Amino acid sequence: MDFPDELKYTEEHEWILIEEDVVTIGITDFAQDQLGDVVFVELPEVGDRLETGKTLGVVESVKAVSDVYAPLSGEVVEINEALPDEPELLNTSAYEDGWMLKLKLSSPKELDSLLDAAEYQKFIAQD
Repeated sequence: MDFPDELKYTEEHEWILIEEDVVTIGITDFAQDQLGDVVFVELPEVGDRLETGKTLGVVESVKAVSDVYAPLSGEVVEINEALPDEPELLNTSAYEDGWMLKLKLSSPKELDSLLDAAEYQKFIAQD
């Protein structure tokens, strides 16, 4: 299992790459492993406003349908256009090609609630 140190994480199994006031969001290697083969991804539209804790999209696998929750609030500025046609990217490249969206933050203070790689690994070890 891979947990890049430069990323932040949530207890809902999302990863966040912080680049000034824009963040890239995806699901973790652990999450994709738990889901199994991903067969469908639903993403928000560019321009949508997301609120922390609200659903941002859906990931469907051979095992389950799971909501993905917004780890931060802001405006969607880009989505991964490849995912709807190639949902398996979440399995094969969770941290690179399988990113879901980019979000322009509306409340940078929310970054303080995210976990670092060590904290996330400790969290999933408790499950």
